[in-house]
Amino acid sequence: MSLMFHFWEIVFRKRGAGPMIPIEETVFSRKRWIESKMLAYGFHKANKTYILEKPFLDGDFKTVLSVTPKGQVTGKVIDTITQDEYYQLRQETATGPYVNRVRSAYRSLLTDIADSCCSDVLFASSQANRLTQAILDHFQVKPDFPWEHSARYQSYGAFRHRSNRKWFALIMNVTRDVLNKDGNTSPIDILNVKISPAQGEELRKTPGIYPAYHMNHKTWIAVVLDETLADEKIGELINTSYQLTTT
Repeated sequence: MSLMFHFWEIVFRKRGAGPMIPIEETVFSRKRWIESKMLAYGFHKANKTYILEKPFLDGDFKTVLSVTPKGQVTGKVIDTITQDEYYQLRQETATGPYVNRVRSAYRSLLTDIADSCCSDVLFASSQANRLTQAILDHFQVKPDFPWEHSARYQSYGAFRHRSNRKWFALIMNVTRDVLNKDGNTSPIDILNVKISPAQGEELRKTPGIYPAYHMNHKTWIAVVLDETLADEKIGELINTSYQLTTT
């Protein structure tokens, strides 16, 4: 790598960050970590967190990847010459050939880690996958993915009555700000279910329950699947939605 080119990379990376690219979230969404495979790949356990340090791009960079017990992934890319974090990797406005090369190499490394250490799951959150299994056990219904060919909506899973094909539940992966309007762009699974309009005002006072995303606010609610509400409580809401959509 040219030292002069590397100098200007350092200068530019210290400028305003702009919109950030959530690279790890993109790669590890809908993945479940397997401890034995992580350890075999080179992760080590520090307290309750799994850590991996691995060089890439001919040793010019290294990644430091952390995985929590809940599967949340945090990654850093370190420039091995300066020992600084290479922030430009995540800046949408950084589109030069060198940063694109680093970004591509990092994505390839993360994809290899995912392929080697994870199994595929239907949804990103553990709670969404547990509820999916509960729906299968109780109603013998599996989700279908109406927008599976859309990059943005491919993970949206609809649960339908086998008789009338109506939805009684819809799991979506969205950013938190679509619910809170607070600018928080971290991803979260939510569940839309139908309710009686008489229940709406009281239910929406419950932590973890919001007006439905992209559906009628009077008759549908969105439930955040981040363990705020117990599976049993959400199961009751799913049962009600099933009954309300039978005809």
